[in-house]
Amino acid sequence: MAKKSYRQAIAEALRQEMERDARVIVMGEDVAGGMGAPGEDDAWGGPLGVTKGLMPIFGRDRVLDTPITESAFIGAAAGAAATGLRPVAELMFVDFFGVCFDQIFNQAAKFRYMFGGKAVTPLVVRTMYGAGFRAASQHSQCLYPVFTHIPGLKVVLPSSPYEAKGLLIQAIRDDDPVIFFEHKAMYDEEEEVPDEPYAIPFGEANLTREGDDVTIVAFGRMVGFANQVADKLAKDGISCTVVDPRTTSPLDSDTILECVEETGRLVVVDEAHPRCSMASDIAGLAAQHVFGALKAPIQMVTAPHAPVPFSPSLEDLYIPSPDKIEAAVRKTMAS
Repeated sequence: MAKKSYRQAIAEALRQEMERDARVIVMGEDVAGGMGAPGEDDAWGGPLGVTKGLMPIFGRDRVLDTPITESAFIGAAAGAAATGLRPVAELMFVDFFGVCFDQIFNQAAKFRYMFGGKAVTPLVVRTMYGAGFRAASQHSQCLYPVFTHIPGLKVVLPSSPYEAKGLLIQAIRDDDPVIFFEHKAMYDEEEEVPDEPYAIPFGEANLTREGDDVTIVAFGRMVGFANQVADKLAKDGISCTVVDPRTTSPLDSDTILECVEETGRLVVVDEAHPRCSMASDIAGLAAQHVFGALKAPIQMVTAPHAPVPFSPSLEDLYIPSPDKIEAAVRKTMAS
């Protein structure tokens, strides 16, 4: 297998699914470009170049540039999905969802329910999230808990290039609307990724490390941080299980609770704000269902309840770090 970046894995998944199924289209701001302007007849491929190269292969009928009006093109994508296409729409930054949220949570998410199961909406909304890119508070938020709250949406958080390709292929083939979160600080991370298409099922958590002392549940970019901590602590005799849920809706709560029962300790790592977050949700599940198995209080490692700072030094302090995760694990071990 060749090493591929997170960016390349996503682009490969898009290309392979567009080759496989002529109903798959891509739409968004600056995904096609050109239009008679001098220079290369292609766009940069979104702000970080993920979709570059698709338009020359598939043409402007299947790679569609849109105006800067998220409400219009997300609404158009929802309508296209309901009438037979399989659109992949790029919401450039998840922070912009406020402009088009009605089209997502009041329309696309409810089509199947409103029409008695007869309507399918195979819509994927790709979007970037996360701090660490010096993009300030309007382009850096972790808003996946908001979408997780909405019935009818599937929410995906790939934690590596391998996961990104397999989960995106599954998202494109799924008949329900999927919000696919790509962490902008991970696009250049590399690992071995198969050349052939493969799909990773939704709702099945991945155990990236297995141990006996502490369960760490982490999301997206935080999975890599949790793995670093688990490997470091193993040298000190502290054995950690790291759970990557992959999807927050559906959520593989059974696997999470089984791991917490086995270890008796839980640390949840979530880059989102602490109030109404995935961290608080996982902690609540554990407290409700496996309280008797807990040997120590649950620890949550999250961003503070504050906007993402633009100052580089403050932004670095804002993000949950391996050091903070390690401190939480050691604290629960000492209880």
